Amino acid sequence: MDIDIEKIRAFLANDRFAANAGIVIDSVTEDEVQCSMPITREHLNAVGTVQGGAIFTLADLAFAVHSNLRLLCGEKIGATVGQSNSISYLSAAKGKRLIARSTCLSRGRSVSVFRIEIRDDLGNFIADMRGNGFTKAA
Repeated sequence: MDIDIEKIRAFLANDRFAANAGIVIDSVTEDEVQCSMPITREHLNAVGTVQGGAIFTLADLAFAVHSNLRLLCGEKIGATVGQSNSISYLSAAKGKRLIARSTCLSRGRSVSVFRIEIRDDLGNFIADMRGNGFTKAA
């Protein structure tokens, strides 16, 4: 698979919600996608910790990139959409940046499962998400 990260970044720039959150695609391989987001005041909830929706948005973008990697690299397949997601929040972030790493647990013809691990830049394990994707017909 020929991975052109700049092409992937350009396509995902159309995800305005993620872009407005400051999420960037750091690296992409067939085995792992990494995205990150700076922690700013806009990401904090009323008690001063990163809002769960901000963490989920970061994880969801890593899932979107990874589950649609074949499509983003030019294969003639349908888009993969989230079928279900489950996230567990484990710890409050202490660093200045959140990092999401996606790995594929299973990929079938139409159903796939990804694990997205979110840590802060200090290495603290912040959240763990499972994303189930459904690939639509082309």
